[in-house]
Amino acid sequence: MIATVVNAAAVVIGSLLGLVLNRRIGERIKELLYSGIGVITLVIGMSMALEMQRVLYLALAVVIGGILGMWWGVEDGILRLGTMLRDRFHRSSTGGEFAYGFLSASVLFCVGAMAIVGSFRAGVDADYQLIFTKSVMDGFMAILLAASMGLGVAFSALVILVYQGGLTLIAASISPWVSALMLSEITAVGGVLILMIGINLLNLRHIKTADFIPAIIVVILFVLADPWIPL
Repeated sequence: MIATVVNAAAVVIGSLLGLVLNRRIGERIKELLYSGIGVITLVIGMSMALEMQRVLYLALAVVIGGILGMWWGVEDGILRLGTMLRDRFHRSSTGGEFAYGFLSASVLFCVGAMAIVGSFRAGVDADYQLIFTKSVMDGFMAILLAASMGLGVAFSALVILVYQGGLTLIAASISPWVSALMLSEITAVGGVLILMIGINLLNLRHIKTADFIPAIIVVILFVLADPWIPL
């Protein structure tokens, strides 16, 4: 858990630095930050998505997961949580701005190969190197995100604690079922979600990214059933 705590702290510190810098950054610079982060996010997402080994699993997982997420109201629930946190801790922010920063940062920091693989390594082998590396990257990204999106980014540290901490704690019990195929397909689905965030940041189209999070569960089920699926 120590690596996850360090990761969360890096996001909080980076977010606070971003808020300080925000006071000295004009609207044109903010727009530039959005564009730069959006393009970088697209590159990260594409590189992750291309790690897939089963394109059919990826396609079906994204479609089925998106339908389930819309049905369950995943994004709306997360946005309500973000607004609730804003009302409790930062009344001067607009609900949409705070919630969107919280949502985007939570998905960006948690849905990815480094979060998943790093948590498994920490839980199974007590190898914290990958999570510590991710902490440095997340800290710098939090500076940029908070400068453009506000305080909601800092509260994504709570999601990191719950998500990565939970993965680390259960890693030992599920490690026999974690194959190279499963990691590659989870990474690919995570990459698609990251691509969606990039599209949103660039204002190309508004996608309810969090509604697609159940796709991760769906692709895991496909991988578990892989020995019995004729391809």
